[in-house]
Amino acid sequence: MSTPSPSTPATARPPPLHTVLPPLILGTATFNTQYVADPLTMPYRAIVSRALDLGVTAFDTSPYYGPSEILLGTALDALMNPADASTPAVPRSSFRLVTKAGRIAGDEFDYSPAYIRYSVLRSLARLHTPYLDLVYTHDVEFVSPAEVLDAVRELRRLRDEEGVVRYVGISGFPVDVLCELAEMIYAETGEPLDAVLSYGHFTVQNRRLGLPWVGRDGRDGETEGQEEDKGVPLARLKAAGVDVVLNASMLGMGLLTSRGIPADSVAPSVVDEEWEESSPLAVWHPSPPELRLACKKVARIAEAAGERLESVAIRWAMEEWARVGAAVGVVGPSPTGLRRVGATVCGVSSIAELEETVKEWREVLVGIEDALSIGLSSSSSVYNSARQKKVLELVEKELWPALETWKNFTWASPGAGFMNSRLAKDRGTAPDDGIMAAYNLAKQRTTNSLPAVNERRQV
Repeated sequence: MSTPSPSTPATARPPPLHTVLPPLILGTATFNTQYVADPLTMPYRAIVSRALDLGVTAFDTSPYYGPSEILLGTALDALMNPADASTPAVPRSSFRLVTKAGRIAGDEFDYSPAYIRYSVLRSLARLHTPYLDLVYTHDVEFVSPAEVLDAVRELRRLRDEEGVVRYVGISGFPVDVLCELAEMIYAETGEPLDAVLSYGHFTVQNRRLGLPWVGRDGRDGETEGQEEDKGVPLARLKAAGVDVVLNASMLGMGLLTSRGIPADSVAPSVVDEEWEESSPLAVWHPSPPELRLACKKVARIAEAAGERLESVAIRWAMEEWARVGAAVGVVGPSPTGLRRVGATVCGVSSIAELEETVKEWREVLVGIEDALSIGLSSSSSVYNSARQKKVLELVEKELWPALETWKNFTWASPGAGFMNSRLAKDRGTAPDDGIMAAYNLAKQRTTNSLPAVNERRQV
């Protein structure tokens, strides 16, 4: 792990996040034992390199994702500093790094300014970078609003005074909580959040983030007549000044896959006859057994239609979110270069999954370009490709009815009886691992060298 170095504090605010963040971001939560038995055996270096080759120029990670930050940082460092002098180096400015802070373990959180600072400095070292493009407070529903506010203020201080963070956001599961906190932060500080990351709430199974604007006609039939925007998540976030709302976990953290998640969550070694093999997701995934079974049923329906549920779920979510999330999206490819599309975070664990996702995304962009070419906006409900029409019909006519009462179901987060295992007396205590000391020493050296630099400039 390299020593984190202080960056140069920005003299002016960077441009709006929606102008610099790409619309497709590679999520690396999959570089973790929660998804694979041994992340070190994953082709993580090849995945990162191939992503850049394919034009995926942003990466999302977190210190909570086991070795994810370290593996991602190792892969990127090898590309930025190739061992072979004849190999062109990938410049740091050519990609965006997104991470999180505040969540330590499944039931352990520390949003104190001191720990947030430590977490950011540790991420700098793990990711081999002098700055982070975007940092979220991780899973905000598990702590108090006051703690979230303190953490956001510290991230902004790190942005303004130390230059190691460029944009600040929050992430979490319950959409209502995200809206409430975005509104509170805007009201308390007078400055809106740059980004809100929502996961698992714009999928084939659960579309709550996008209601009521979901479906082929642009509105969901179940919510017709809901004309007041104040109850609509995207309208609330937009009103709170949030620049970009990102959709993550299009597959419901593994629910919407051909394999699915075994209904028996007793132990990872348990082999369920329905699944024929064990899954590490079986233990920690918060979904109830009945929802897992409903999603397995949906997978069989997709298979009978000649489709893999993963492909259907990814294509549906990316295409629909590109349209529905455009008002809080990022600038995507278009004839004018000024059109916004909803931004998506996708997680993969193999080159094949990455290439499949990028292929689907490129087809989404083609559809948007086709709409623009005939004078429609990128948020228009126009579906020109035969595949997209097939996907929509399959989802709306077969998959949604098959889900029955599990359609739009969302589990409680945090669950009943949750308690933060990090005692109040321990919050704000950073590990004595040399991260803080190394950064402070580098900062002191930088500060001490400034007068000499200034004198030379005056001469």
